Amino acid sequence: MVTASDRAAIAFRLSAGNRHDSLEGERLLEETKRPPETVFLIMDRAYEGDRTRAKGVELGYTPVVPPKANRKEPWPYDVNLYKKRNEIERFFLRLKRFRRVFTRYDKLDLVFGGFIYFAMAIDAVLV
Repeated sequence: MVTASDRAAIAFRLSAGNRHDSLEGERLLEETKRPPETVFLIMDRAYEGDRTRAKGVELGYTPVVPPKANRKEPWPYDVNLYKKRNEIERFFLRLKRFRRVFTRYDKLDLVFGGFIYFAMAIDAVLV
């Protein structure tokens, strides 16, 4: 999921349960229209792979992600900016208030995706 803040999602894609989300994340980045000013790409440590960071740089984003502890050549990152990842986590927490989202009752991706849109719309109204 690509979010602009803790209240606004830009786009999301569903991935298979047995695949890593980074592949879908790269596709989302390619599809997302980026504004001309500097945009920081704040990612979870699970997505800190060289390929994902390189894709972000290639598309004009500035990746902000800490290296894993076992990296031989860690890179510097903005610790204070990385703390804003909390906003994205809050967005996911609000979506997970809907039992149907976090338990994934729906079998079809189309129905599940539709309910995610519905949950995002309801959450925006409740603010």
